[in-house]
Amino acid sequence: MTRARDIANVTVTPTFPDGSINIADLNIDGGTDIGAALVDADLMIVDDGAGGTNRKATMTRLSTYIATKITGGSKVFIASTGVISNAATISFTQFDDSKFDHYEFWFQHVKPATDNQAIRGHASIDGGSNYDDTNGNYHFNGTADTTGFLIHRYGSGNASGEYGFSGALYLLAPHNQSFTYAYGKGVNMLDNSGVKGAADGSVSQVSTAHLSANDVDAIQFKFPSGNIASGEIVMYGIANGT
Repeated sequence: MTRARDIANVTVTPTFPDGSINIADLNIDGGTDIGAALVDADLMIVDDGAGGTNRKATMTRLSTYIATKITGGSKVFIASTGVISNAATISFTQFDDSKFDHYEFWFQHVKPATDNQAIRGHASIDGGSNYDDTNGNYHFNGTADTTGFLIHRYGSGNASGEYGFSGALYLLAPHNQSFTYAYGKGVNMLDNSGVKGAADGSVSQVSTAHLSANDVDAIQFKFPSGNIASGEIVMYGIANGT
């Protein structure tokens, strides 16, 4: 008599010859979702050179590959603050002159904690270790002194029926060893009375120069007085042609 074996606790790991599993036989639908945003350390599988040899790669290689496909003049998302909540300052240090010639910063309902404040941008030439907010180191309207890049010339309110500043700052070729120029435009968003006209200071277009012949490689935004109560700021780069 042959006695049946108890194989309930036996674990067998099958071995398949390389190249023996067809891609049509793979089914990942039943897998568990990662449940989080992809990060640089996450792995993927690629067929190396479409030669039948599968390799692993981290997500960093994907971002590097995508960067090689960006053509000159393309507008590329770089970073976002997400929802701002009572921040003293907001800084962006992701400047890269090997990829980008110019930068755009878009402001959505950026509201001051202190009434009647106009947000400013302050340049750094040391990667964000220090930011220049010295009055007179920036000029607008030719020779008028100011403390930073002007984005809106007039202050935003902080009342419950006011919604802060929405607009953009264009930072032009900050990597050049010359004065850095910026162009700001936007509106102060109000309640159901709408957006007021230029005569009372709620619509603005203004240019500013940072009077320092250095490579600007970071920027910080803040109000002259008080914190940034709420809003969002998004950074884009304009790809260079190299």
